[in-house]
Amino acid sequence: METAAPSGMVGGIAPLIVGLLVVCALIWAVRLGIRVRREEPGPPSPDEQPRLPDSGPVHEVREMREPDEVPVARDESERLTPHQLPAFGNRRSKRSKDQRRPRWSPGSSGSFGGGGPGTR
Repeated sequence: METAAPSGMVGGIAPLIVGLLVVCALIWAVRLGIRVRREEPGPPSPDEQPRLPDSGPVHEVREMREPDEVPVARDESERLTPHQLPAFGNRRSKRSKDQRRPRWSPGSSGSFGGGGPGTR
């Protein structure tokens, strides 16, 4: 029975030591966070806040663009890379002459693969 008491005591002390280590690590982390927070600059003053330009707010421009065909690779086994595609940063697309937005035709469904008259 003498050997059972020390092993039981060690079994009770080990979680206590691990718990104390976890508490110490958490206290250290909080102190480190406070120290880092003190070194950060404060919030900007009202003078440093962004201002609207003199011309007023910038608005979104909506316009219809001309579709551009995807170029065909020279060789059937050759693949096009993104930088070879037009209107994706290396060439500007053209403004369309017709600026009307396309709408659904009456009687056509806008559902996926529907194409039927839909419910009315």
